[in-house]
Amino acid sequence: MLTLAAAALTGGLLVAPGASAEDDTTSDPEGARLRSGTSSLVVVDAKTQKARSKVAALGIDTTSKVTPQGLQAVLHGPADAEVLRDAGFDFTVEDADLAATERKNAKADRQYAATTVRSPLPSGRTSYRTLADYNRELTKLARTYPDLVKPITLKNKSVDGKAVRGIEITTNAKNVRDGKPVFLQMGLHHAREWPTGEHVMEYAYDLLQNYESRSGDKRAKRIVEQSRTIVVPVVNPDGFDISRSATPIGDFSTFDYEMKRKNCSISTTTPAQFTTGTCADNPAGRLRGTDLNRNYPGFWGGPGASATWSSDTYRGDAPGGEPEVDNIRTLISQRQVVTLISNHTYSNLVLRPPSLLSTGQSPDEPVYAALGEKLVGANGYTNQASYQLYDTSGSTEDWSYWNTGGFGFTFEIGATEFHPQYEDGVVAEYLGLKPSTGAGKGGNREAYYQMSLATLDKKLHSTLTGQAPKGHTLKIRKSFVTQTSPVLRPDGSEAPPLYYEDTLTSSYASTGGDFRWSVNPSTRPLVVGRYGREPLGPPQEPTTLTNPAGIPAVNGTEQSTFTIEAPPEADNGTATVTVGWPGTSGDEAVDWDVEIIGPDGTAVASAATLDDPEVAVLVDPKPGEYTVRVTNYAGGAAATDWEGEVTFRSPDPPSYSGIKESWTLTCVKDSNGKVVNTRDVVVDRGKTRDLGGVCNRAQLKR
Repeated sequence: MLTLAAAALTGGLLVAPGASAEDDTTSDPEGARLRSGTSSLVVVDAKTQKARSKVAALGIDTTSKVTPQGLQAVLHGPADAEVLRDAGFDFTVEDADLAATERKNAKADRQYAATTVRSPLPSGRTSYRTLADYNRELTKLARTYPDLVKPITLKNKSVDGKAVRGIEITTNAKNVRDGKPVFLQMGLHHAREWPTGEHVMEYAYDLLQNYESRSGDKRAKRIVEQSRTIVVPVVNPDGFDISRSATPIGDFSTFDYEMKRKNCSISTTTPAQFTTGTCADNPAGRLRGTDLNRNYPGFWGGPGASATWSSDTYRGDAPGGEPEVDNIRTLISQRQVVTLISNHTYSNLVLRPPSLLSTGQSPDEPVYAALGEKLVGANGYTNQASYQLYDTSGSTEDWSYWNTGGFGFTFEIGATEFHPQYEDGVVAEYLGLKPSTGAGKGGNREAYYQMSLATLDKKLHSTLTGQAPKGHTLKIRKSFVTQTSPVLRPDGSEAPPLYYEDTLTSSYASTGGDFRWSVNPSTRPLVVGRYGREPLGPPQEPTTLTNPAGIPAVNGTEQSTFTIEAPPEADNGTATVTVGWPGTSGDEAVDWDVEIIGPDGTAVASAATLDDPEVAVLVDPKPGEYTVRVTNYAGGAAATDWEGEVTFRSPDPPSYSGIKESWTLTCVKDSNGKVVNTRDVVVDRGKTRDLGGVCNRAQLKR
């Protein structure tokens, strides 16, 4: 009997409504993507943030991997290649046969599991877990450590009716109203990114085993006693279960369910012929569903997320509309989650907000960047703002940070592949062993410990203190409405922003007498403003680049240099390198590409589009000598030789609103639910607010 997938192929179901097989690509490019084809790993010639954002907007299956040559992406057959070429992008093939690579990895995993009795991981695992494994082990940890582990099941079942489970780790874990700061660890928003759940799960074992062991890591005792760690290893159980249990194909084609990224929802815009069957066997294959990390309501609908149902980065029908996203949003909204990590693969990155360049730097940028630097000191990854990779909208921490104030990061685990060989992608990456970039530094294990210690750092969140009688519960609450991005339509036009509501609330159960309650700042970062700095000198005067004599051959390079001055002579917020040539912008016959090398010898910016001129922007450039490498990508000749200039602009000053928001705090008597007292509380990041006797009505005047 034919499966639905096979029936779709033989019956021609993968042709858009009203289109023949011949005109499918022209009338419905996304429909054309649904045809099976050979998948390959390529590097798209997109060296600038602007160019990478344009690639992401095409609906191509982009990774987070950026090389000096451009952005790495997966092409699912010839239709994707045509989409890139039609948009003016060239690419080079890195892996022409992804299926062969996946077969090689699977073989290595079988060998490792067969020859390794116990890995050096805290759990001793030797192979990737299944969904049943995760659920079984979560239950086992709760039974093994009953005082330290509280099992949780999140608010919503998944689209296909699966429970989304996790655990909470702390002393007296059942008391969720203990006022401790919370660190949330999450994995598997994206189904095919198997190492992410593994790392999250191993950290749970790590904390518990080291807490119980006399010879274990002494930091675990402090972390477990003084903070609460919430572990949700599988945010997307439907997609992961399908990916992990699928018959291996390994070519990223439409029916290669092992490479499924999204959840199992069916968009209201899905053509009728693609709505039948189960999530694991349907005419649209793995492409049905929503990308959960594009569905969070913060800045939803903007660049870097697709409006087309079949795209791997489809944003969903509505902001925060997916049950799995609502689970995490509700969890964060009902706890004081002061830190979180959303784990993904791959690219060796630690990413922080903003995810959109147009948002502007967060008001906490210096502290945020410094915290990221601590994390990459352990895993050897690159510490950067998300937008520096490419624009994305609807991501986890772009909602959680701006709206709740908790510091959140995305970890892109590993250098290559969504689920590489277990020994490399899990064992080495977690423990900091070769060949990981964290080798000798502690790896992600140490990075997670650093994040837990940051959770305890009172300078990174806020603290409420005072006195409250036993038998009373303190509650803080805040409700507000926020707008999304202007919503991009499939044709590229914009619709007005949508509006969504958040209610943040959490509780503290008084044990009588003095209390200390770790909370997030009362004023949302979205309201606080944007980071900036006052200039310490004037911007530099423009500098003309010297073009060396002669013309390099095609793909040949020549160099010019310029110097960025230091304060007080000059203070430059940006340096813009502009290289142009005679001709028409977009003319593929002539193209010069630009790369800028900083004083330390590393590339700091590039511009490699078909635009004339090419423009590269350096933000807050360090003083010193810079080298501009100009490559004759196509058609450079004496008549079309380049000329260049560097212009400078002062740094943007701070733009803080001065607005202060408050928490509404109430004291409730447990025996009858009566509200004893209510007051507004304003508290900033890093500050402690002493509230005195909060359940005393006389305190209303304080």
